[in-house]
Amino acid sequence: MRGALLLRLTKDDAELDSIFLSRFRIISSPVYSQQHTFSSMAEDVIEGLENMRLTANEEDVIAISDEERLAEIESYTLSLIGKFLTCKPFNKRATKNTIRRAWGIEKGLQIVEVGSNLFQFKFQTEFDLERILKGGPWTFDNQLLMLKRWQKGMSASNVKLDHASLWVQIWGALFDMSSPQVAAVVGGKLGILEEVEKRRRQDDQNYFIRVRVALPISKPLRRGSYLAGSEGDRVWATFKYERLALFCHYCGCLGHDIRHCAGYFAVGKKEGSVQL
Repeated sequence: MRGALLLRLTKDDAELDSIFLSRFRIISSPVYSQQHTFSSMAEDVIEGLENMRLTANEEDVIAISDEERLAEIESYTLSLIGKFLTCKPFNKRATKNTIRRAWGIEKGLQIVEVGSNLFQFKFQTEFDLERILKGGPWTFDNQLLMLKRWQKGMSASNVKLDHASLWVQIWGALFDMSSPQVAAVVGGKLGILEEVEKRRRQDDQNYFIRVRVALPISKPLRRGSYLAGSEGDRVWATFKYERLALFCHYCGCLGHDIRHCAGYFAVGKKEGSVQL
């Protein structure tokens, strides 16, 4: 059914200044040089500088007028900001080419890397932007692409992409609960409700009800839930997630597999054995 996958999880589905240094120093030793790359050293320097107390000159605010921002604001107006929900490295050039072909926008799309695993997708028309934003979820090499529309004030350090939009099929509801209204209630309990599928004809097949939800990636996906009516009638409804990408069958979370699951590793280490 529409490429949906049924989850089989092992867990219960219950709703789950001091100054950095008086003087900044970099310690150099043979051990340090063996264990740290130049990249990690640079990150340590940046982090340390961020924690230092500002000088009087650094506290001086540099005012930027709207006129000086106008050109960039206009270039970002038809943009989506996105990142791949993954724990693995990927070929960025190949991914960009695949995206252009999958979206059917070979020439009218600019893809700019604006941060670590953070991309700006510049469109030429509002139609294409909305078509891509609402046409997901989009996955490439089993990696889910999380997207949101650009907003004024966004930067690489403050943009939050912590929800993944997925279509969820709700199976097993009572006949009198198989309605768009019930689907909206269930979707609102799973995450942020985005869309409810409505049947075009009343005599169409109605094996399940379907809803699109922005799911928090920090929480495990739920296998299902009990649906209860006002008279005490209760039934178990199973959730099936369409186009489910990289997913951990141990903790139930998106974005990594069991080989990269901290929870699985911790339990295996405690028990004395980790099988990957």
